[in-house]
Amino acid sequence: MSTISLICALAENRAIGHKQELLWRLPNDMKRFKALTTGHVVVMGRKTFESIPGGALPNRRNIVLTSMPEAMGTTCVACSTLQEAIECSEADKEVFIIGGYGVYQEAVSVADKMYLTHVHTMFEEADTFFPEVDFSEWDVISSEDHKADEKHAYDYTFVEYRRKK
Repeated sequence: MSTISLICALAENRAIGHKQELLWRLPNDMKRFKALTTGHVVVMGRKTFESIPGGALPNRRNIVLTSMPEAMGTTCVACSTLQEAIECSEADKEVFIIGGYGVYQEAVSVADKMYLTHVHTMFEEADTFFPEVDFSEWDVISSEDHKADEKHAYDYTFVEYRRKK
């Protein structure tokens, strides 16, 4: 059985996007995302898939949740439910849920791990948010603070969480 992991960068108000775009550019967060997800399955909603420049993420098995699988083409696998996506990923050690809100909302109850980048700012203009999480149900496995610099406009913290048994 695969480990189900959520991976997301979110602001202090849980903001994750505006008009189907990211709210910030944090190169170290993108490097972390790539390092963690490369070689694994990534599961996303159709809008998230459509927001990726160039389509499917390379060197990963892309699964898109959609009610119109015939429209997805050949660069990804289309599934109609999260459960179906998880079932067709059972050969993979870890399956990463990469968004958007609806997919995170459904997956948070079945996730084993979360890799969150807490961006230490607020985005009032955001229109997409990470779901509410009861952090008392999770143990912090690791936490790494980073200060803003010439390439990163905001302070941020990488945190890995594991669901309490």
